[in-house]
Amino acid sequence: MKNNVIQKKNGIVVVGAIFVDIKGFPQDIYVPDGRNAGYIEYIHGGVARNVVEDIANLGLNSTFVSIVDNTALGEDVKQRLQNRNVNTEYMKSIENGMGTWLAVFDHNGELAGSISHRPNLMPIYSILEENGDTIIENCDSVVAEIDMDEEIVEKVVYLCRKHNKKLFGVVSNMNIAIERKDLLKQFDCLICNQLESSILFSRDFKEISAEELSHTLIDELQQSEFNSLIVTLGEAGSLYVKNNGESGFCQARQIEVKDTTGAGDAFCAGTSAGLTYGKSMLEAMKIGSHLASSVIASCENVCPCFSQDKFDIVKK
Repeated sequence: MKNNVIQKKNGIVVVGAIFVDIKGFPQDIYVPDGRNAGYIEYIHGGVARNVVEDIANLGLNSTFVSIVDNTALGEDVKQRLQNRNVNTEYMKSIENGMGTWLAVFDHNGELAGSISHRPNLMPIYSILEENGDTIIENCDSVVAEIDMDEEIVEKVVYLCRKHNKKLFGVVSNMNIAIERKDLLKQFDCLICNQLESSILFSRDFKEISAEELSHTLIDELQQSEFNSLIVTLGEAGSLYVKNNGESGFCQARQIEVKDTTGAGDAFCAGTSAGLTYGKSMLEAMKIGSHLASSVIASCENVCPCFSQDKFDIVKK
């Protein structure tokens, strides 16, 4: 059955930071304490930037509210998004507008360690002050990084409640995000990985089955008064829990791993898109899983372009 949902002009609005990813890969077996010969790549990144491009690659309307360097590199980042049909009208070019993520991967393509430098994001607040009503009124939902400055997150929450829009939370640094748990109660759904869920609830979920984790998370969700939570479990799949006690599990697609960078962002993009346009939790998570697997199987940090009817999300 075809989905008859029609998108608004701004589609899914994504609010967050832009990073340049500097990624190092070893030529041989990675030695944690040694010098590793290999190669280095420079890639446009950042959770929010990846998510908005992934959404656009589904053939959906998307709008990015962010800041970017007023340099040739910043212009290159903006141009790439425009080439993917992302609405960049609300991206502001400023000095030092982008962050840097330095990452090293092992011989299996798994992240061995990273350091990030985050830009000052407060200019995003000014964008929302000036254009927030126009942006949010004409959108279908909002995906926001929950670890932005508290004033920015508060503004996003206020605008979504004012215009009755679904609000999904993604995370770049959960250690920052946990400082604003009261605001997180206002999100329709939070999406994170297993380690981030441990930080969120100050619990160790490393050696725990998916079934046991679901029961534990329902209790935590009800105590914290969060609405719903989706947790990715790597190759084990993903699960969701709701405040009303409902839960479910989605199997991961089995593929050869080349590079896991951006897989979680792609999952967030696909899942948020599905939930925005009427899919159930499990249906949305299956879309997210498909996108994540397409990233893992490549050396890109975003998913490839899909035809819009691939996942039957909206009516063109």
